[in-house]
Amino acid sequence: MTDETTTEQDAAPEPLSEADRPLVEQYDTGLFDLDGVVYVGAGAVPRAPEDLERARAAAMRVTFVTNNASRTPDSVVEHLRKVGVRAEVADVVTSAQAAARLVAERVPAGSRVLVVGGEGLVVAVRERGLVPVQAAADDPAAVVQGFHPEVGWRQLAEGAYAVRRNIPWIASNVDRTLPTDGGLAPGNGTLVEVIRMATGRTPVVAGKPAPPLFHETVERVGAERPLVIGDRLDTDIEGANAAGMPSMLVLTGVTRLGDLLTAPQNQRPTYLARDLAGLFAPHPAPRVGGGRATCGEWTAVLESPNGSGTDDRRRQVVVQLSGSGDPLDGARALLAAAWSAPDPARVDASEALALLRGQDAAMG
Repeated sequence: MTDETTTEQDAAPEPLSEADRPLVEQYDTGLFDLDGVVYVGAGAVPRAPEDLERARAAAMRVTFVTNNASRTPDSVVEHLRKVGVRAEVADVVTSAQAAARLVAERVPAGSRVLVVGGEGLVVAVRERGLVPVQAAADDPAAVVQGFHPEVGWRQLAEGAYAVRRNIPWIASNVDRTLPTDGGLAPGNGTLVEVIRMATGRTPVVAGKPAPPLFHETVERVGAERPLVIGDRLDTDIEGANAAGMPSMLVLTGVTRLGDLLTAPQNQRPTYLARDLAGLFAPHPAPRVGGGRATCGEWTAVLESPNGSGTDDRRRQVVVQLSGSGDPLDGARALLAAAWSAPDPARVDASEALALLRGQDAAMG
């Protein structure tokens, strides 16, 4: 919940929808997440640079959309080029830029804005004709907060002083954790929580899974038929659904096929792919009915171990998967069957997942 409403949620596309033509022929702009989709750490995802060039050659506009507010678009471009991905500053949209727009919509031009964050936010605020300041004593008209590793008690305290004045408070994102070389570290959401607890207020959020970052990207590049490509259910896919945009989940990042089995409705992708090569293929939709789902040459059937039926929420249901052909079709059938169960959390798909993993390591 936030102090004010920024946008209403648009109607989300149906999960595992059909695309009878390659996605690059149906969507004019790809909104690509970075870590887990384009690169992992210091290296590119295998074949990602080549697939991005193929997408461009097919007339799809390639944009890179990141929740990271600490880096400027220039620094993002520098990293992309290091991993072999062609990129320009205009191709990058950050949550800092989306946050700065939300601030600019709430305060007069030239207003002072208290920045709790780093260079990425400072640059984005200036881009909107606003004046970044560092202290509540500078009488800011709004507070904008984003992650930076050097944010400490002093900046958080200044943010709290200003937020208590009931001025607009915008957060770039509320990711509670941040992956680092040493493991998961506190993210911006943890720092936002410090100010929330100190003030009793809740910020308006710009980044995923909130819609503003996606809307910011569409407006900046003039997209008419956007497609969100990501690897995380709770940010990329949930955010795309909240913005009413179709999405393609790739299995090159943090989400595994097993994670999808219990995904809530708002975190189910429109399309499923191993990697970015999924942009260049049609996507069949599974057909569901009578406790079974089929896709391609695969069939997934819900069965109760004790024969009592699938309508008893207290009993576990097993998915039996059989077939041949593309394992991705098997995954689609498996997911559609599991999602049709009264309680997907009670579906046992261990044997089905093992079958798919044996044929395709990406299904692991």
